[in-house]
Amino acid sequence: MCKRKIKPKFATALPRTVLGKANFSKPIYSYTMNHYETVFILTPVLSDPQAKEAVDSFKTLLTDNGAEIVNEENWGLRKLAYPIQHKTTGFYTLIEFDAEPTLIKKLEVAFRRNEKVLRFLTFRLDKYAAEYAAKRRNLRNAKAAAVTTQEENKED
Repeated sequence: MCKRKIKPKFATALPRTVLGKANFSKPIYSYTMNHYETVFILTPVLSDPQAKEAVDSFKTLLTDNGAEIVNEENWGLRKLAYPIQHKTTGFYTLIEFDAEPTLIKKLEVAFRRNEKVLRFLTFRLDKYAAEYAAKRRNLRNAKAAAVTTQEENKED
């Protein structure tokens, strides 16, 4: 019999506390804020106030958990590419936000639990997609500002 102690090869990679013992009780993670975009489709049976209420509930879920909403676009009632739950139209909404990765799971659980949501898609934007989204958002805001100034000039 061999009396020497055999150490596993991965023993040096284990987390250590001040006392030198492994501490697996609380993993310490520090997440950075990522830029996310979520698009969801609400059922067309809802009235406009009900659709706004549903969107606001998801926005409050995001802000209560530390997310910062960058942009929100209401695309309105659009025709679906194929029927979902025997419905051919739906209220589309896009929300861009900065959040920690742990929040996405909570948001998607809320989407799944809400019967008003037909479909949803949430994804993290890389730096190129984030630049494109910012450019698209600025162009959209510039067009809206140009339309309002034209309307003001017509009134004068």
